[in-house]
Amino acid sequence: MAILSNVSFSRSNVYLKPSLSHLPSSPSSRHHCLIRCSLQEGKEVVSPLVWSLGEEVSKRSLLALVSASLFVVDPALAFKGGGPYGQGVTRGQDLSGKDFSGQTLIRQDFKTSILRQANFKGAKLLGASFFDADLTGADLSETDLRGADFSLANVTKVNLTNANLEGATATGNTSFKGSNITGADFTDVPLRDDQREYLCKIADGVNATTGNATRDTLLCN
Repeated sequence: MAILSNVSFSRSNVYLKPSLSHLPSSPSSRHHCLIRCSLQEGKEVVSPLVWSLGEEVSKRSLLALVSASLFVVDPALAFKGGGPYGQGVTRGQDLSGKDFSGQTLIRQDFKTSILRQANFKGAKLLGASFFDADLTGADLSETDLRGADFSLANVTKVNLTNANLEGATATGNTSFKGSNITGADFTDVPLRDDQREYLCKIADGVNATTGNATRDTLLCN
């Protein structure tokens, strides 16, 4: 700590003022001085070790800043169509009867939207969010819904024929009442006991893509 007191700043350079009182007494020890001090009186020299430490700290600080920025992401940017403005906004909209058939809508944001009678037939909806959306009467047949979020969604009277819902989320008051689930794949979909019981009563068919029987994916008895 005593050595650091002899560091001065001039313009943008760092200089070390050698203090003989803090240097090792023997010549051999001086040769191995930790901060490579200069013993020339009246001269100020840049310590290579000070430069090295300064550069290392700068590099580490920059790396930490960049790394942190990678994890601080606006939640709205995690999905497409989240808005709040501009064309293509699908979150919180009335999209009743809209035709999305055959489209690639990976991680599309349909949170809280009204999607009654909307046509999604054959669409790729991996990771899409239908959180608290109204899908009453919508056509989701032959869709790829792996990892989609149906939490709190109204999925009544929906056509889910041959839809692949593997790993989708259906927590809360999600309801599939009156829906056609022939050939739908519900592998790893968490369902309330009452919903699973209801779906098992109407489950039938084998998914054309995965080859899994609907009843098996629902873990029906």
